[in-house]
Order: sequence, then C-alpha cells, then structure tokens
Amino acid sequence: MSSEERDGVSAAPVPPRRAALLVGTAVVVYALDLVTKILVTANLEGEPPVRLLGGLVYLDLIRNPGAAFSMATGMTWLLTLVAIGVVVAIVWVIPKLRSPGWALGLGLVLAGALGNLTDRLFRAPGAFQGHVVDFVSVFGPNGEYFPVFNVADSGISVGGVLIVLMALLGRDYDGSLTTKSEKKAATGE
Repeated sequence: MSSEERDGVSAAPVPPRRAALLVGTAVVVYALDLVTKILVTANLEGEPPVRLLGGLVYLDLIRNPGAAFSMATGMTWLLTLVAIGVVVAIVWVIPKLRSPGWALGLGLVLAGALGNLTDRLFRAPGAFQGHVVDFVSVFGPNGEYFPVFNVADSGISVGGVLIVLMALLGRDYDGSLTTKSEKKAATGE
C-alpha cells in the first residue's frame, strides 16, 4: 500500500505510454513515402507532369537538393545532420511520451525526417548529398504556384502543425497540462 493510499489520497493514474502510436504512425507514413517515391521515379522520369483533379494537382518529378521550398540548396550535408538530430530527439522523447496528440505529431515528423533522410543518404549524387524526390505540385505544374513536395514533407508539415496545436492547448508530451488555468482545474484549486 502506498503512502497516498494510507492517507486516503488517491494519485491520478498515469496515462499509458504512446510509443506504439508514434512508431505505428511513423512506419505507415514512411512506407507510403518510400513506395510513392519508388513508383514516381520508375514512372515519371523524363515524362511531362501528369494532370490530376482537373489541374488541382500535378505529379511532377523534381529532385530537390535543398530543404523545403528549395532553400539551402548547397547545404545538403547540413540538412542530413539536422534530420539525424530530429530522429535522435524524437527517439529520446519516446519513453516519456504519454500524449496521443504528441505521439501522432511526432510520428508524422519522424516519418518525414526518415523519408527525406533516406533520399539524402541513398540517392544520387551520393551519401549525405542525395537529392530528395519531390513529386506533388498543386495548382500548376513545376511548382508554379506552390513548391513541389512529397509524402515526407506532408508528414513533417502536418505533424508540426499538430505539435504546435498541442502546445497552444497546453498539452505537454508527457501528458501533463502546461497552462495555469488547466492545472488549477485539474487539481481543484
């Protein structure tokens, strides 16, 4: 019997770890990214953009040596190291992770980081300098209106928005509340 039980005070149950949700999300999104990149490179290399949904979306193979929006094109090696750092940071958080929202968001970011990291490590022109395969262009071909992206980029973007939303709502990755009003409401003060 714990001291809290002897004193008649019950401790709030600790929410379960969310590692399975994070890992499951990361595996599914990473696999989807990898499969789509394999299909796109096999079928669109040297081909004109494929128009879908009346021109709302185009499938257009672009090899991107930079970061999102084609920034930092000469810094591929640095982007590779940043992606490795993101993966390490997310893995470090897993044992403390108890929030489903954070688990989903971090799983999406992890999948995106791994997807683009795979390209940087294994695609031409070589390790730590590989170009990321981007293929979704919206509103026009060749990134005319919006930068061309891939499933990994989408995972990073959606995951990032979810993480920011969780932070704005005062939910921490360990399941705790971070805003004073919610802490007071939870403790009855």
